[in-house]
Amino acid sequence: MSDVYTVINPATATPVVDVPLASLEEADAAIERAHAAYPAWKAMAPGERATVLRRFAAVVDAHLDELAELEVRNAGHTWGNARWEAGNVRDCLNYYAGAPERLFGQQIPVAGGIDITFHEPLGVVGIIVPWNFPMPIAAWGFAPALAAGNTVVLKPAELTPLTAIRLGELALEAGLPADVLTVIPGKGSVVGERFVTHELVRKVCFTGSTSVGKQIMRGCADQVKRVTLELGGKSANIVFADADIAAAAASAPYAVFDNAGQDCCARSRILVERSAYDEFLSKLEPAVLGMRVLDPSDESSEMGPLISAQQKSTVTGYLDEVSVAFAGTTPGGDGFWVPPSVVAVDDPADRIWREEVFGPVVAVMPFDDEADAVAKANDTEYGLSGSIFTHDLGRGLRVSRAVEAGNLSVNSHSSVRYWTPFGGYKQSGLGRELGPDAPNAFTELKNVFIAH
Repeated sequence: MSDVYTVINPATATPVVDVPLASLEEADAAIERAHAAYPAWKAMAPGERATVLRRFAAVVDAHLDELAELEVRNAGHTWGNARWEAGNVRDCLNYYAGAPERLFGQQIPVAGGIDITFHEPLGVVGIIVPWNFPMPIAAWGFAPALAAGNTVVLKPAELTPLTAIRLGELALEAGLPADVLTVIPGKGSVVGERFVTHELVRKVCFTGSTSVGKQIMRGCADQVKRVTLELGGKSANIVFADADIAAAAASAPYAVFDNAGQDCCARSRILVERSAYDEFLSKLEPAVLGMRVLDPSDESSEMGPLISAQQKSTVTGYLDEVSVAFAGTTPGGDGFWVPPSVVAVDDPADRIWREEVFGPVVAVMPFDDEADAVAKANDTEYGLSGSIFTHDLGRGLRVSRAVEAGNLSVNSHSSVRYWTPFGGYKQSGLGRELGPDAPNAFTELKNVFIAH
């Protein structure tokens, strides 16, 4: 191994464990082993492949608490969130275990013969996982990729490798053949870059910042390599005056402060119809002040720390530029804590309104009418998610169609379900993850014509 990274507990700023980081040579060896394992995994009968994935899901289910405890210590996630995330890995595996026997082609009517199509796996898929949701985002990539018959090499974020490493071990325990799913901790500049440049890697899936996503896309262009990119977000929570203002205000903190705001789908811009603006703020304040920001191992905690000292410095840098309207509390201590904070904004050019803070900070701005709400919501380079609160379902549908975002909820903040597609518009990404069609994104569509 070429280097070692010391994993830090974000809640206490204390070391957890040293993790060796893979060298370029070790990355190459992992890719080559995955390539060698690919023909047998591809050739496995669909029902057998499905059985292996279901066994993997069952083994994950038996280790939910262990995986959650690792994530609490490694990523600072609250116990409730971490256990849900481990369960999401299990659920994704079970869901996509149904895919191998349902990767249907088509018979297309043609003159002079028969035309049929096949979905064939790509080969080796490189998956680069971020630090904000290490477990579920890993599964969103490897579950459909494996179901489609590919082999996977997965690089967790340097900051949060522990649950990915454990999932790799559990895959072997479940009977997944060696080298079909390989987890290699390493630097993005080494392992991630090698996924981009290695000719045996046929697709790269990346979740992370827009700036890095652009670099990966440029690199993959040299080999016309497939990419799926899930990138940044600055999602809007649009509250109309006819909505249940009390309910909208009570739910808003959880739409942005969940995972300490380290979420691409965070509704970090709240747009409120001017006639309801004061009422909304008056009801938002007690909801924010009442959030339980505690040690994440405390089962009653609703928000934990930021991931690192660097991320804390970035977030507090934004807050230093503005006047905070009101903020919650933190437990203090040596962890990377920032209180949930609300900023009232008048100027849409303000940096805190335009840029992805990726912390527990939400900016609130009034709007005048439906057209103004849509214009302000769309005035961003991002387009990942968002919410619309209104009792007028016709308006809810109109605004949903007008807002440029890949995932929207009306009278809800739900963004991600493994059985529905997920992805962004504009600079929030390229391609879609999850949903029933996700395995198709890990295949080539082959067309065959047979003459009479």
